[in-house]
Amino acid sequence: MTKQRTISEINQKIENGEASIYTAEEFKNLIRNGDAPDFEEVDVVTCGTCGVMSGTAAILNFIVSEPGVFIRASEVYMNGVPAYAGPCPNEWLGSVDVILHGTAHSIYDESYGGGFLLKDILEGKSIDVRVETAEGKTIESTITKEDITRSQIIGARMAFKNYTAFTNPSSEPVKSIFAAIPLEGNLSGLTFSGCGDLNPLQNDIPHNVIRQGSKVLLNGAVGYVLGDGTRSSAEKPNLMLTADMFNMDPYYLGGFKTSQGGEVYDSVAIPIPVLNEEIYENLLVSDEEIDLPVADIRGRHLPLANTDYAKMWTGHDLRPRFASEECSECESCIVEEICPTNAFKNQRLNLTYCFGCGMCSAHCRHDAFDMNTGSVSLKIDDQDVEIPIILRQSDRLRANKLSLKLKKMIENRDFIL
Repeated sequence: MTKQRTISEINQKIENGEASIYTAEEFKNLIRNGDAPDFEEVDVVTCGTCGVMSGTAAILNFIVSEPGVFIRASEVYMNGVPAYAGPCPNEWLGSVDVILHGTAHSIYDESYGGGFLLKDILEGKSIDVRVETAEGKTIESTITKEDITRSQIIGARMAFKNYTAFTNPSSEPVKSIFAAIPLEGNLSGLTFSGCGDLNPLQNDIPHNVIRQGSKVLLNGAVGYVLGDGTRSSAEKPNLMLTADMFNMDPYYLGGFKTSQGGEVYDSVAIPIPVLNEEIYENLLVSDEEIDLPVADIRGRHLPLANTDYAKMWTGHDLRPRFASEECSECESCIVEEICPTNAFKNQRLNLTYCFGCGMCSAHCRHDAFDMNTGSVSLKIDDQDVEIPIILRQSDRLRANKLSLKLKKMIENRDFIL
C-alpha cells in the first residue's frame, strides 16, 4: 500500500514542533553522504533557485505632481528607464500607473536597467522621474519608496527547470544576454544558468505539489503561483509568480549586466510537502542526474554537447576572495567595469551585492581574485576540449539562503502550508 499523508497532518506536526523540515541543500547532502532520511523521516523540503529571470515586471503607482497639473501620462522614465504608462489613465490626479520591465534599459546607460532600478527603489534611494504628458507637458520630480503607493512584482517566466550552457565555437566574440561581456571565441569559456538539484521544479516532477495558488517566497516576500509561465512546457516547465514588492528583501533581486544590456535576477523558494512516496522519490534527484545541454552562443537551436550540473557546482567556490595586496589599483579596473552586479568599486568587494558569477577571477589582469569556478570536459566536433566556466548566471548561495529562510518561517508558523 502506498504511503501517504495530508497537508493537515504535516501542519499539525509543525504546530506540535514534531515536523522534520530540510532545505534542499541539507537533504541532498544527506543523500550524498549515504544517510538520506526515508519517507517517514521527512515532512517538508524547501527548494530554491536564484538567477537571471528576464520575465520580471513591476506594476507601480506613484504621485508626480499635485492634482490638476496634467491630464495623463503618455511616457514615463525612472532614472532614464522607460516605464510603460497605464493601463489606468488617472486623469488629472497627478499620479501614474506604470508597468516596468526588468529588462528595460536606461536611455542614458544601457547597462543600467529595470533590475537595478527595482533594487534602488527597495533600498530607499532617490529616483528621478520624468513624465511626458498627453498634452505635451514635461513633468520632472524625484521620488523614493515612500512616494510609491502600490507595487507588485509579476514574473511571467520564472524558476525554469531546464537551462542551457553556452560557449562560442566561432573565431569572433559574440554579444548575448547569456554573457556579461562579448563571449570570446574558440571555445575559450562557458557560461551557464541553473541551480541544479536545488531548483523547485527539478524536485517536483510533474507538478505534483507546485500548482496554481501554491504559496512561495519571491525575493523574500510571501507570494503565489499564478500558473505556468510563458513558454512553459511539460519538458521545460517554468512558473508565473507574483508578490508584493515592498515585502521583498533587496538582497534577493537586482540588476545583472550583460553584453546586450541590463537584465534582472530574482530568488524563489518553494516548499515541497512530502505527501506520498512519488513526491519523496522525486526529491532524491541529484546534480549528477540533471542534464545540461551546451549550445553555440549564437543560438539555443545550435547544440554542441551535453554535461550535467555536478560538473557546474560540485567542489567549486560560491564566492570569490579578494586579495587587496595583489590589487595593482589599475587606472581602469576591468573588474569594476564588467562586474555584472556592480559589487566591486574603489578596490572594495561588496559581498552583499556579489552574485558569485566568477567574472572577477576570470578577468582580473593581476589575479587579485581567487575563485574556483571549475571547467568542463566536452567532446565537440569529435574533439576533446576542456573549457573553463567563466560566468554563472545563477547563484546557489542566495538560493540556499532563501530556502533556509523559508524553512525557519515554516517552523515558526510564519508560512503556513
